[in-house]
Amino acid sequence: MMEEKGAENGVAAMAACYQGFDPATYLQNNYSPQQADLERKDSLDPWTLACLHRAFTEGDVSGELLVDIGSGPTLYQVMSGCEVFNKVLLTDFLEVNRQELRSWLQDEGGCSLDWTPFLQHVCKLEGRPPSAWTEKASRLRQVIMDIVHVDVHRPQPLALDVLPAAGADCLLSCYCLESASPDLAAFTRALGNIGRLLRPGGHLLLIGTLGMSYYFGGPGVKIPTVPVNEAQVCASLKENGYTLIRLEVYTLPQDMNLKFDDESGVFFVKAIKK
Repeated sequence: MMEEKGAENGVAAMAACYQGFDPATYLQNNYSPQQADLERKDSLDPWTLACLHRAFTEGDVSGELLVDIGSGPTLYQVMSGCEVFNKVLLTDFLEVNRQELRSWLQDEGGCSLDWTPFLQHVCKLEGRPPSAWTEKASRLRQVIMDIVHVDVHRPQPLALDVLPAAGADCLLSCYCLESASPDLAAFTRALGNIGRLLRPGGHLLLIGTLGMSYYFGGPGVKIPTVPVNEAQVCASLKENGYTLIRLEVYTLPQDMNLKFDDESGVFFVKAIKK
């Protein structure tokens, strides 16, 4: 009982940390042209986009519904998947992030970041000219069915009427679980919670930081995170009934100056739910 109470307190403390989260600052720190070097081959964002492109084009990830867990204020992660799935559901814990995504979806200006360079980069990965980015943006707006609240620490992370009874065909989650969990046990439980949203035989695509203990989510807002390693991620997946298909690791080049977090690398997982 005490253990349960402690777990609840840890999760509540994490939720409190996020009250100061500022989407505009986060996007500027991580995805602005100054930070996201899409031309540099050994940069993180081209690696991430290539992992997602490959995962969605290998032919085994398919179906009708893709659910992105903990979208934050970002869209890059669904730019490849929107070509495969006819329905994409974006989710986040914070209303400020959901509002940022709605601003882009409604296309009335007011977005904190211009996603054009990312859209162009993904078009190039798909063998299309960068000028096709307008078609991709249009496709993305067409398939996003909703932007809803999620809480990965609840046994039922989404409202009951959001998903079809069968569940999602594919779950995607980037930089969410380790950033929302107070410890490794909570990370593992959260992985199990979101797994309930996925149909048996469905795919999980998971991206997260390695060895990161904090990041800045706003001016002076330092958010603690769980520093996980590859072995812990694999153990958490196994414990929750996933079969690992592929694990890839990106190690930060020595000359990359990290001002906004202390990660040592990033992992990409492609797994299937038994």
